[in-house]
Amino acid sequence: MYKPIRKAVLPAAGFGTRFLPATKAQPKEMLPIVDKPVIQYLVEEAVASGIEEIIIITGSSKRAIEDHFDYNFELEYMLEKKGKTDLLKKVQDVRDLAKFVYVRQSMPRGDGDAIMRARDVVGDEPFAVLFGDDLVDHEIPALKQLINVYEKTGTSVIGLTKVPKEDVNKYGVVGTKSSNGRIHVIESLVEKPNQKDAPSDLAIIGKYIVTPEIFEALDKASASKDDEIRLIDGFRTLIHTQEIYGYEIEGKRYDTGDTLGFIKATLDFALKRKELSSDLKEYIRSLDLK
Repeated sequence: MYKPIRKAVLPAAGFGTRFLPATKAQPKEMLPIVDKPVIQYLVEEAVASGIEEIIIITGSSKRAIEDHFDYNFELEYMLEKKGKTDLLKKVQDVRDLAKFVYVRQSMPRGDGDAIMRARDVVGDEPFAVLFGDDLVDHEIPALKQLINVYEKTGTSVIGLTKVPKEDVNKYGVVGTKSSNGRIHVIESLVEKPNQKDAPSDLAIIGKYIVTPEIFEALDKASASKDDEIRLIDGFRTLIHTQEIYGYEIEGKRYDTGDTLGFIKATLDFALKRKELSSDLKEYIRSLDLK
């Protein structure tokens, strides 16, 4: 019998160097897609998938994330006093999304080390992991898709997407020993392989269901040459004692950690907004796109 997934870990301690200078003084996770920060999309995805507790791994200069999901007396008082009830509800809905726990990663030592910071909060439970660079637009939240697979298998599930062969060197890539539609039994995991060495075109995206055994596996993982501990190395250890599945996520994926991907997400999400779509389409048609 599987244990339900109640908690999600969101690593958010990195420097966001691909968005400098914008991320010099503000967290990358707080950059807005239209009028909502990226990390709020992830929290909403988790909550819509049944998650009750959000564990955010923060670092220095990340206080804005905590403030965003906290109570802001001055703002709420001003909005209430001016009768801006719609805006007030938006602000209150953010802080009421879930139970939030914040854990500090004192030094950025890799995504595996960030996951380890959540060990005492997670305890002996399976949990979800969501990284801030991957948004997926689909009627069934991407995390819920992974939870559905976990409820059938009772073991770790990694989110996957097919990428062009020439792009495999940008991702972690899995090799599979069997497949059933979108569900794959994973045989190997390779970090950013050369095209000729890639075991498949199935790339790992930043969404996982992980059993608590990952912590022991990460304990055994060696730090890389840049002194970082990678989550993928934990899976390489775990795969010897536990069957690990991959699932090709349904929906349109956006890599919001990439400048172009971030712009594409902003445009597409804006076009879905009734109050913006008409004028935005008119503006796009007016451009001299040569």
